[in-house]
Amino acid sequence: MLLDQLDDLTARIDNFERQLEAISRAKYKSQTELVRQVNGVGLLSGLTFVLTIGDPSRFKKSRDVGSYLGLRPKRHESGDKEPDLRTTRTGDRFLRTYLVQSAHYILGPFGQDCTLRRWGLEKAAGGKSNRKRAIIAVARKLSVLLHRLMVTGEIYDPMRNSGQELPAVA
Repeated sequence: MLLDQLDDLTARIDNFERQLEAISRAKYKSQTELVRQVNGVGLLSGLTFVLTIGDPSRFKKSRDVGSYLGLRPKRHESGDKEPDLRTTRTGDRFLRTYLVQSAHYILGPFGQDCTLRRWGLEKAAGGKSNRKRAIIAVARKLSVLLHRLMVTGEIYDPMRNSGQELPAVA
């Protein structure tokens, strides 16, 4: 009985994934292909990013996307004090969740070696609270990167600015 329900749920999930893939290919193929170049950005997070951002030219700079999604820390500056506060958490909650999940994947054991991962692991060194901050910081950088890919249409180079060149494709 329980196994039958699990099989039914698995079949329904597979069906929904196929439908999402078809929608992605039919209406948003060029944009979703651009953002899905980044390892850790899957079908659902890529499609959610494309649909939430909509027209990428509405942002003056790619750096504004992180603030739009609530991935920047709050500020309360008083004199010489600048305390670390939580993120603003404004904007689309689902996309923010997917970006944080992608950041977890990038920093996790299965993440592909790239400059974003190296930067995040460097920030995460030193304890649990640093790791949490690094995940949010990587999610914010990921949102900027994905927006930039949508605007320019470039091919993603995971080792950009690292001093290493990618092997040439024959």
